[in-house]
Amino acid sequence: MQSIRRQIRGPDASESRAAMTAAQKEQKSSWQRLKDYFGYGKRRIDTSIQEQFNSAWIAMALLVTLAGLIFRIPELLAVAAILLTIVAASWLWNRMAFFGLQYHREFSERRAFMGETIEVQVSLSNHKFLPLTWVTTGDVFAKELPVAETTLLVRGDTGKGELNNFWAIRWYDRATRTYHLKAATRGFHTFGPVDVETGDGFGMFRSARRLENVQTLVVYPRIVSLTSLGMPAKEPFGDRLAPRFMFEDPLRTVGVRDYRHEDDFRKVHWKASARRQRLQTRVLEPTNDINLMVCLNVQTVNKVYMGVIPEHLEKVVSIAASISYYALTQRWPTGLLANGALPHSDQSLKILPGRSPAQLTTILELLAAVTPFATAPFHRLLAEESPHLPWGATLVVISSSLSEELAATLLELKATGRRIVLVTLEQGPLPGFLQGIIVHRVPAEALDELDLGIPEHGAEALLTPEQLQQAAIHNILHK
Repeated sequence: MQSIRRQIRGPDASESRAAMTAAQKEQKSSWQRLKDYFGYGKRRIDTSIQEQFNSAWIAMALLVTLAGLIFRIPELLAVAAILLTIVAASWLWNRMAFFGLQYHREFSERRAFMGETIEVQVSLSNHKFLPLTWVTTGDVFAKELPVAETTLLVRGDTGKGELNNFWAIRWYDRATRTYHLKAATRGFHTFGPVDVETGDGFGMFRSARRLENVQTLVVYPRIVSLTSLGMPAKEPFGDRLAPRFMFEDPLRTVGVRDYRHEDDFRKVHWKASARRQRLQTRVLEPTNDINLMVCLNVQTVNKVYMGVIPEHLEKVVSIAASISYYALTQRWPTGLLANGALPHSDQSLKILPGRSPAQLTTILELLAAVTPFATAPFHRLLAEESPHLPWGATLVVISSSLSEELAATLLELKATGRRIVLVTLEQGPLPGFLQGIIVHRVPAEALDELDLGIPEHGAEALLTPEQLQQAAIHNILHK
């Protein structure tokens, strides 16, 4: 019924006013669009647009050319020609901008230890006759390594640091800038790629490219001096002189003497016997070999769900690196076993003992890249890998905490004949049943000098007489 009444009476006054308001809005919006098109009341250069060239430049040049032809004004034709020349020159300049443009990044050292300062040089080379009035570079830097000269911009999309530079470079020129990085965090730090943006000198065109200039800087764990180690040995042959009679190394002859009836006939030195015209026996050097297997536990708390203590992780990694460095400088065959993993991997780390020149580099690089992700419980890894390790290797177990499972595993390995050395950060009371196991407790303070000192357990049977004497003096002074 209401619709019939509207048809008879016509629209109400309120409906008429609403229709008029809508028409006025439509008319106003059309007028606003017309003003926007011609740029009335606005800036002619839109700063939000990076490229200032658009179709209006061509349209303007055509209009000026048409006006010059119609009104026969040569000046307008000249203006149109200048506009078209500027557009063409800017387009060609932009197209040739990346030709012969090279970006370099050079490090003074590709491997460094924590605390060192690395010098890095970034340079831009322009190998063409065309100068570049502006070039911007965004080089991806490791945000964990602070730069002394500037502050890195942290990108919100990737979370990585970025070193931004603005360059103005002439033809056949090279510009270089030097920065200093502080190796504050261990690991494999990636630099690159580089986002380069440039264009013509008039700012009409611009081009951007990404250069896959990716480099890696390795920061090793911190290595501190090892003043006392006290490692036991089990294999009879090696390079270390025995403090008391042990075995003789058949490969190391220190002299000859007259043959005795109790001597082994295989020790006869035939050349010396021929010279002296009587039987001579080789005198062999007694040795006591150290074959080391560094076992690292990256789990800093007894329960995985409790998280990670970064300070303890860095400390145990530093201890593992320091012991490995000390052992290899002593020419002891050294290996590594850890329940940590490399980035993007879920496999435990394992290197059998060796003393090749590349052994130390391999161990330090693995320790630099190890993550706090525990691939397996440490006590289980030790029990599973023990049969596959060299029998004569001394197991140097480095763990932030000492759980009951780990203590029980160490006792089982000791019962099977393994030589065990435990280095722990545990500050609480240690179990009293760790008999026959050398236990070193590292203080909670910062590692300036790693002095393991006298072991708390197992020193009586495995230490040298000099170390036993030091232990006795230590006990007398601290009673």
